[in-house]
Amino acid sequence: MADNQPAQEAPVAAEAPRGERGFGRGRGGRGGRGGRGGRGGRGGAGEEKEWAPCTKLGRLVKAQKVTSLEEIFLFSMPIKEHQIVDTLITEGQLRDEMMKIYPVQKATSAGQRTRFKAFNVVGDGAGHIGIGARVGKEVSLAIRSSMIAAKLNIVPIRRGYWGNKIGEPHTIPMKVTGKCGSVAVRLVPAPRGTGIVAAPVPKKILEFAGVEDVYTSSRGKTRTHGNLIMATFYALRKTYGFLTPDLWAETEPSREPADEHGEFLAEVAAA
Repeated sequence: MADNQPAQEAPVAAEAPRGERGFGRGRGGRGGRGGRGGRGGRGGAGEEKEWAPCTKLGRLVKAQKVTSLEEIFLFSMPIKEHQIVDTLITEGQLRDEMMKIYPVQKATSAGQRTRFKAFNVVGDGAGHIGIGARVGKEVSLAIRSSMIAAKLNIVPIRRGYWGNKIGEPHTIPMKVTGKCGSVAVRLVPAPRGTGIVAAPVPKKILEFAGVEDVYTSSRGKTRTHGNLIMATFYALRKTYGFLTPDLWAETEPSREPADEHGEFLAEVAAA
């Protein structure tokens, strides 16, 4: 005769914690909407990690073997880590500003893919300027990427005088022209006290570069702000392309930082 006892129930699997979707990705498959550090990026809300240089130049800068950007530009050494610029320029001097951001679209087999393109400018107001342009799926990602690109593209700007060499350099030393697309920007030295005679977009870039007095002229489709920004940057970058008589004096050659501190780099690599 069969027992009248109730059959044992099968063990129920442990309920998944609220807010997770098991093994599926879905909308929050990488930790929810902010699974890679929230909307602000990959780093999360925690403290920033200590910089661990990956290049020889980065190791020299962190060890204070290289103490200025001029030492880097003298030997045309490429900057591949944005922390180098943050370390060499005193905190508070380096400024950055978003110049332009707009959506761009690309036609794919699944339809149109929309992303955001951002232009960022960084400068210390003392002869260093950088422009970065990057595209990202989100606005915050595009802005952060363009700011890092601007620091990696930082270049020196040569400043000079209009007329007698009295006081600090206040303008550019010669006429220069930059071109991007159909836009061409021409910069002309101006007397002290003139100010920056330019449209709002080039004026902001010239202020970040540390130019106080200059005349500007532009032609082409200047309504395309991206090309106008890059044309102004290319014009400023050309100021060190002229070998004027004051630079004709012979200088003693110096050793490249990587060669001068070769033993230190070898010790760091062996550690």
